[in-house]
Amino acid sequence: MSFTIPAPGVPGVFEEEVARRDPAAEPPHTGSALAMFPGQGSQRPGMAQHLLARYPDSAGRVLRDAGRTLGVPLAEICVSGTAEQLAQTEITQPAVLAVGLATYEALRGEHGFTPAAVAGHSLGEYTALVAAGVLAPDDAVRLVLRRSTLMAEVGKRVVGAMSAVVGLSSARVEALCRQGGTPGVVEVANYNEEWQTVISGEFAAVTEVGRRAGDAGAERVVPLRVSAPFHCSLMREIEPEFAAALDRCSFADPRIPVLSSVTGTWVRSGAQARRLLRAQLAGPVRWLDVLHTARAAGLGPYVETGPGRVLSGFARHTVPEATVRSTNDTRHITALLRAGAH
Repeated sequence: MSFTIPAPGVPGVFEEEVARRDPAAEPPHTGSALAMFPGQGSQRPGMAQHLLARYPDSAGRVLRDAGRTLGVPLAEICVSGTAEQLAQTEITQPAVLAVGLATYEALRGEHGFTPAAVAGHSLGEYTALVAAGVLAPDDAVRLVLRRSTLMAEVGKRVVGAMSAVVGLSSARVEALCRQGGTPGVVEVANYNEEWQTVISGEFAAVTEVGRRAGDAGAERVVPLRVSAPFHCSLMREIEPEFAAALDRCSFADPRIPVLSSVTGTWVRSGAQARRLLRAQLAGPVRWLDVLHTARAAGLGPYVETGPGRVLSGFARHTVPEATVRSTNDTRHITALLRAGAH
């Protein structure tokens, strides 16, 4: 599918990029797939077993190359690693990235999967940028390793937490976070769907806002198993060091349209992609906006490309009329290929 990348906006303040979000301002891409790449939280033991069994050359090569870049047996970890191993941020993030890349390469190289656009949830944005030709795979692996290491260091210095609030609007959750008397930092970290919002910050503050959410009528408040308070201002301290790592990598303009989970709209240039990856550390994930922009652009089906089915659930709840597919195992890949959703 041919497309035109819109001219880059004026470089500068991240808030200005968020403020000019307008799905209708972009040309529509009708009737073609959106590849959605998952982030941390989608990992599971054995998550690459089906890929290595069915695609030992294409998927296997991606996993082996990523392992060599990291200096760890990543393919082995993604097949036989324990839940405890995969729970370590420094392992989790490169592993989820590599499995997403391996899934995409298997589908693209062996079945001609050609999405009209790509998007990634938090960490998954790196996978999307590789798929779009913005980042080289090795650079993405190195950046994700540096990102995960820096995030883990924050987690060692701060007693942090994250919780998913289900059954309240994001506006209500935002108000609870701003309410006086909160014992520390707590902010919205993920706008996942209309009735699921994730909060992040210091443990006592997240616990207090979770209690308030329950009192306000939330269906559930689910503490997340994470090693650091991601996507909140507590991560701002690592921005300069991570920016230095970003500056050592080349960023090309997208060859496939990319929706950013930082702004919820299109990435216009490689330079903007670099800025957004820095902003992503302490900024919230605007996945609900990504799905709204995809709907406005006429994209479909929505194909979760990588481990897990979390993004498939968000898409079904937000765009109920759309066809949603996952690639979580051999059965789902077979169903995708039979449906010709590529």
